[in-house]
Amino acid sequence: MTDYDDPELAGIAARLREPDATVRRIAVLALADFDGDEHLPLLVAALRDESPDVRAEAARALEAFETPESVAGVARLLTDDDDEVRDAAAQSLAQLKLASSAVALLPYLVNGEGFVRAAALRAVRELRAPETAAPALAALDDADPLVRREAVSVLGWLKHAEALPALTKLATGDSHADVRRAAVGALGAGTDDAVLPALLSALRDPAWQVREEAAGTLGKLRLQGAGAALIAALDDPYWQVRLRAARSLGRLRSQDALPSLIAALTHTISNLRKEAALALGEIASPLALPALREAANDPDPEVRKSARLALQQTEAAA
Repeated sequence: MTDYDDPELAGIAARLREPDATVRRIAVLALADFDGDEHLPLLVAALRDESPDVRAEAARALEAFETPESVAGVARLLTDDDDEVRDAAAQSLAQLKLASSAVALLPYLVNGEGFVRAAALRAVRELRAPETAAPALAALDDADPLVRREAVSVLGWLKHAEALPALTKLATGDSHADVRRAAVGALGAGTDDAVLPALLSALRDPAWQVREEAAGTLGKLRLQGAGAALIAALDDPYWQVRLRAARSLGRLRSQDALPSLIAALTHTISNLRKEAALALGEIASPLALPALREAANDPDPEVRKSARLALQQTEAAA
């Protein structure tokens, strides 16, 4: 056993050898408060403790650290027999920031049960590691919808052009709304000719969450051919979809949307009135000035602020 110059650390190391699992778990909690990295070998060793409570605590403590040893150790817990340990490992790995950490997770992207593959994909999502593209592409055909959703997110973060055909199919044809929604969001990185038809189709999806995502993605891409569909989406049964549609019409600077956006300034939902005002500010048409002046006296302070900003933008453009 390593000797530690720090008496407190030496005491904790001794407690980690105690037969009582509760004492060992509290020792792990104490380690989580240490600065530097001298204590990391103790935390990594605790990942192999016989008590699931200690293993889970060690996985949570290592969320704040990222070394090849800690990542590999926490990744092994994705296949632990205890559900709490597995969940703690997945949560810890989801906080990874270094692209180099993806190497330790590659085996888990393709092996094991759905939980393991989905957790590993979620862990590498924001790392943008090129070597994760191939397993993520393969996972788009996985039988588990959770795995497919996480694979879509990985490819979206990578902005992987080769995935666009598959993503357009998932956006409109997958059986699970969560997968369709993730695919629609991932299309925000695309320029393929099939993207616009897929997003317009998604704007009519049975699930409002998918329609909301489609309305937002159309605005991000500033696809001019989406204007008429987004204007129609201002009448969607769900205000969340209408809000995204208003925001996107502003980004498109759609003159055709003026009547609908002006009408939205009197909607009962204040968030929609605010988004309509902001969109009109981006369009900056003098035709909206009378309605914006009236909206500048709206009872909601956020709407008033947005309307006044829109007035400044429109008057400056004029």
